[in-house]
Amino acid sequence: MMEKIKHSEVEVKGLKLHVAEIGTGSKAVLFLHGFPEIWYTWRHQMIAVANAGYRAIAFDFRGYGLSQQPAEPEKETMFDLVHEIVGLLDALSITKAFLVGKDFGAIPGHLTTVVHPERVAGIISLGIPFMLPGPSAVEGHLLLPKGFYITRWREPGRAEADFGRFPVKSVIRNIYTLFSKSEIPIAADDQEIMDLFDPSTPLPPWFSEEDLETYASLYEKSGFRYALQVPYRSINADAGLSDVKVTVPSLLIVGEKDYVLKFPGMEDYVRSGAVKSFVPDLEITYIPEGNHFVHEQMPEKVNQLIIEFLDKQSV
Repeated sequence: MMEKIKHSEVEVKGLKLHVAEIGTGSKAVLFLHGFPEIWYTWRHQMIAVANAGYRAIAFDFRGYGLSQQPAEPEKETMFDLVHEIVGLLDALSITKAFLVGKDFGAIPGHLTTVVHPERVAGIISLGIPFMLPGPSAVEGHLLLPKGFYITRWREPGRAEADFGRFPVKSVIRNIYTLFSKSEIPIAADDQEIMDLFDPSTPLPPWFSEEDLETYASLYEKSGFRYALQVPYRSINADAGLSDVKVTVPSLLIVGEKDYVLKFPGMEDYVRSGAVKSFVPDLEITYIPEGNHFVHEQMPEKVNQLIIEFLDKQSV
């Protein structure tokens, strides 16, 4: 089925975006990737939702993969991605879509539902519950050791020097392997994040050499400059929003072995239901063995949850 996925360039906000599409249903599902992912991370889900009668669309965010880089990446924030999501829907003549966001992709997805609820039929997030960018988004980082990977990557030049010691393919391999564990990646004072990787560790069984080649080829094209800015170095940019509510039907899929659950306050925020004060119409599903890449690790289970949610909604 992969060969049935069509690829095109779509101009949005003056930048050419790489867009992948499959399916001809009247209801559209727009997939939003995280890091170190790319449109390809959604390959299993795109095919499944297309087979279920939906139009599946995934794209490389600006500055990622085959999409164009903005002129000044260091000035960009998550809000540029909100404008991009709405602009892409406009360019594809889609009035309303379902959004599916993984990792940081869930953040502009949720922001889009807050700012443009009329454009969103429902939202599914994987791993990251609703959270607003801004100063409070980095408060939890202060409770973690200074070797916490996000703290390290927010420091200008540090990740560039760390990643730059290795071929792009090795960087992707290292991150995928490290981040599929249940422990938060934290380096010692005399280490960088890439030093946490043990070269004798095999790729996860659900991630093939071919998958690695695909990711590597796309990041060789884009590099990591934009990815380090959005999300990591712009996560504290103030949203300027108050009394925020996600009013559309929502589903949060949580892998219980996802290291993100160990962020300070995160598990309590989800399990206590506190997240529902921002997302009242929220269903939460836990996958006991699911890790940070649960949609690639257990695609059939995740596909089933996504399709069941989509089928329940009326657009």
